[in-house]
Amino acid sequence: MSIHVALHHVTHYRYDRAVELGPQIVRLRPAAHSRTRILSYALKVQPEQHFINWQQDPQGNYLARLVFPEKTSELRIEVDLLAEMAVFNPFDFFLEPYAEQIPFAYAADEQRELAPYLETLPLTPRFQAYLDAISRSPLPAVDFLVGLNQRLSADIAYLIRMEPGVQTPEQTLLNASGSCRDSAWLLVQLLRNLGLAARFVSGYLIQLTADVKSLDGPSGTEVDFTDLHAWCEVYLPGAGWIGLDATSGLFAGEGHIPLACSPDPSSAAPITGLVEPCECEFSHEMSVERIWEAPRVTKPYTDEQWLAIQALGRQIDVDLLEADVRLTMGGEPTFVAIDDPDGPEWNTAALGANKRRLAGELFQRLRQHYAPQGLVHFGQGKWYPGEQLPRWSLNCHWRRDGVPVWRNNALIADEHEDYAADALLAGRFLASVAERLKLPARFVFPAYEDNFYYLWREGSLPLNVSAEDSRLEDALERQRLRKVFSQGLDKVIGQVLPLARTAKGDQWQSGRWYLRDNHCRLVPGDSPLGYRLPLASQPWVTAAEYPFIHATDPNQDFPELGGAAQLAAIDEPAVADERVPQVDESADWLTRTALCAEAREGRLYLFMPPLERLEDYLQLVSVIEATAEELRCPVLLEGYEPPADPRLCNFRVTPDPGVIEVNVQPSVSWDELVERTEFLYEQARQTRLTSEKFMIDGRHTGTGGGNHFVLGGATPADSPFLRRPDLLRSLISYWHNHPSLSYLFSGLFIGPTSQAPRVDEARNDALYELEIAFTQMPAPGQECAPWLVDRLLRNLLIDVTGNTHRAEFCIDKLYSPDGATGRLGLLELRAFEMPPHARMSLAQQLLLRALVARFWREPYAPARLARWGTELHDRFLLPHFIEQDFADVLVELNAAGYPLRAEWFAAHLEFRFPKVGDYAVSGIELELRQALEPWHVLGEEGAAGGTVRYVDSSLERLQVKVGGLVPERHVLTCNGVALPLHPTGRVGEFVAGVRYRAWQPANCLQPTIPVHAPLVFDLLDTWMQRSLGGCQYHVAHPGGRNYDSLPVNANEAESRRMARFFRLGHSPGSLEVPPVVINAELPLTLDLRRF
Repeated sequence: MSIHVALHHVTHYRYDRAVELGPQIVRLRPAAHSRTRILSYALKVQPEQHFINWQQDPQGNYLARLVFPEKTSELRIEVDLLAEMAVFNPFDFFLEPYAEQIPFAYAADEQRELAPYLETLPLTPRFQAYLDAISRSPLPAVDFLVGLNQRLSADIAYLIRMEPGVQTPEQTLLNASGSCRDSAWLLVQLLRNLGLAARFVSGYLIQLTADVKSLDGPSGTEVDFTDLHAWCEVYLPGAGWIGLDATSGLFAGEGHIPLACSPDPSSAAPITGLVEPCECEFSHEMSVERIWEAPRVTKPYTDEQWLAIQALGRQIDVDLLEADVRLTMGGEPTFVAIDDPDGPEWNTAALGANKRRLAGELFQRLRQHYAPQGLVHFGQGKWYPGEQLPRWSLNCHWRRDGVPVWRNNALIADEHEDYAADALLAGRFLASVAERLKLPARFVFPAYEDNFYYLWREGSLPLNVSAEDSRLEDALERQRLRKVFSQGLDKVIGQVLPLARTAKGDQWQSGRWYLRDNHCRLVPGDSPLGYRLPLASQPWVTAAEYPFIHATDPNQDFPELGGAAQLAAIDEPAVADERVPQVDESADWLTRTALCAEAREGRLYLFMPPLERLEDYLQLVSVIEATAEELRCPVLLEGYEPPADPRLCNFRVTPDPGVIEVNVQPSVSWDELVERTEFLYEQARQTRLTSEKFMIDGRHTGTGGGNHFVLGGATPADSPFLRRPDLLRSLISYWHNHPSLSYLFSGLFIGPTSQAPRVDEARNDALYELEIAFTQMPAPGQECAPWLVDRLLRNLLIDVTGNTHRAEFCIDKLYSPDGATGRLGLLELRAFEMPPHARMSLAQQLLLRALVARFWREPYAPARLARWGTELHDRFLLPHFIEQDFADVLVELNAAGYPLRAEWFAAHLEFRFPKVGDYAVSGIELELRQALEPWHVLGEEGAAGGTVRYVDSSLERLQVKVGGLVPERHVLTCNGVALPLHPTGRVGEFVAGVRYRAWQPANCLQPTIPVHAPLVFDLLDTWMQRSLGGCQYHVAHPGGRNYDSLPVNANEAESRRMARFFRLGHSPGSLEVPPVVINAELPLTLDLRRF
């Protein structure tokens, strides 16, 4: 993600007459140790009649010594250089053991060599006082230097000072201000007096405008900027010279280009020399300009490109509208925390304290924007085997017609506030609700913890522990026992109001509950009261008479919802039948569901009962709000959500392993899609959530939770896939024949055992069956039963275990036989990974909309699907061939009237296949890029409480692309093995893949094969039998550093990747030319495990 910038610098002296110039020393050439790569450099001097001698001073700085034989009236020095602004980590260094803490003493030989950099000025009063205030307590070296640098930056105000020379440290402290060179010289003297060798540095400072503004710190310059600058470098044994910028308080980074480093500022001046006395006019100009920018995820598009994308999105909208496609698009974007990339809840765990807090904040931001008068519902989400607790789900529902569902936001409790709610208030609340529903308040009853269970549980504890501190291994069980015994077994946990609609659905009903115990004893657990009701203890009823709640089938027409007045009109309830059930009598008259009120942490939570009709649910909500207003008691709703109904809109914020997932409401138009996607990304960022996650080595992975796009219609009857099943056939066939669509936007977890395999990855024989299924689909325009498409494809769009949900094209919610919630006419594309930028996500969705519009007009029905075979995991895992295949997709869309451009997806290619490095020698250019490598789910292993299956991600793959190579003469090798180079169609250009072991876990495929580190690429000249040159890619850190934390942002991730690539390191001496061995199954890939 580098940026090439051109720096232009002019220093101009105009004299009042022709004068004689003495020899001029110019220090304006980047130093040899500059970590910023200088691509080109030019120095132009006027007058042109001069002599120049390049040399190096005692410190190794480049000097241009200029001699002018003639008098001149001006001296103009112009510098132009091209620099590669690529991120590096200034903290990426090692220290000798004795230098890991400051203060330390240099070794005797270092002391002798560093003598000029340890010389100090005579101490002065204010300098002495400042020096004495610096603690000498041993501190880690980095912490000490960061603290001192930041302290100096805060104490000394920056000002521009045009006078020549440098202030004394005493003067700088006295004024509490100074230029960059004054602050740098002060820091040099402080470090030397602390026993550290330090030197003064003058150089260029380049600051580029940040693509993304900082959330909690300075965002840097508003415009690209450059100037001459000064800073300090300190010598740390093991690390060498480390740059400290006292002006900003930061370590020197890629924007600091050193020109001269010296013990004293006088020998680091950019220009020194003599001139005879005269009047002089001085001018100074500096500018920086971006020449080339690599595609990057932080700024994927220019303004012009984005306007073109917007225009095409609206053009496609017009076509979709004219063709009556009725397409809606939603999705499930996922996010991780900015501040805790290493936490279990942001890697593997589904639940976590910070995850719930951040999800709540994001939920409130979204609700305030989309549904300020919508219903807030904090319910129960999915509950997977092996998880002790069900996951939560933060839901917001609002009416499509715009009528408020909840009018007064002050009556929605704040999750972080204590309102002093208790069981007494819960009882009053339910009694008031009962009265408003015209039901007897006497049916409200309290609920208690099961004292018999907890007394038994206490009795089963070891003799030498108490229930309050049970020392059990299960943390949840320990906490549960402590809470129950601390609050007392006689405490009222909450109140229950039996509540339901009659069988006809036209009246509210309530009644007594008949339990064996005199009190309602809850099922032990941590869930809300409503989930722990002793329903199994209710009187028996036959299965035929049980009052099941049947979900409303969405495949029907719904009347308009009533307004507030209609909802407020409460009909007379059903007459309460208080018969006591007899033995063997089916008690079909009892009310078996309930509205529950529970005070937790000072807040009142209401557990909503299940209801079939949306009208009944909204009426109960309006009654609850009226009661809350009467009692001045804010509440939170939980329990059962409103029935699924197309008259309601909703979004959800839920947890998933390692991520927070947002189920966004579907969008009808392109403009809606743009607004909702960009707003969600920005609000997530403001909540300190991000869409960027990295592996330990700096590889960008997305979030790992995916960004599943959901396509369908506003109702099942509107779904394009149920109205025209051939549209689904077109998408599946096109995706299959263009593997780039599967792999360009995928996550790293791909392959046969992944969670979203292609049809031919999961089961290759399924292609044959799929072609037969396609022939059974009706032609466009023919009538089609909605269940047909599900029956034809359900058993083919699966993973290797037969799971219909884990497939690239998931039709679980298209027209499933499982229930009404599966008959929504929706298609979920599960292979899409979460892109790091909102506009990258929108570009993907634009591509999908263009394909739908095209296939609606021109169905795609090839006579036979391509049989890619092993080519799928050979050719199509390399970025060159993915880009080539994707170019064909764009050509076809352009021919169809949708002018998508390749540069709109350049950032996606860079995101999925980051550049490792490049190298050039003898006119031959070599480029390395990350490629894809399937991960493998291993066999089952025994574990506590069951079995587990691990994923082997220890193999990685690189793409090697070489240009200018003469195949009759040159051979490219990796670790001494010849690469099976494949011609790309351009003269002298070839490409190949290298498969290697990146790390060696104990449990993996082929566990005895060691790590292939480093990868040494040699360009062999077969005529000379030696390497012309080469480069190295270190799979792990070249210095042996083991990172103990994940990268915090894209900059650190990129610096970790770049630190492992060296543009040097070929194999020395005379070499044997190895034969090229081509694997019959993977002809484009060199698998180092086989050599």
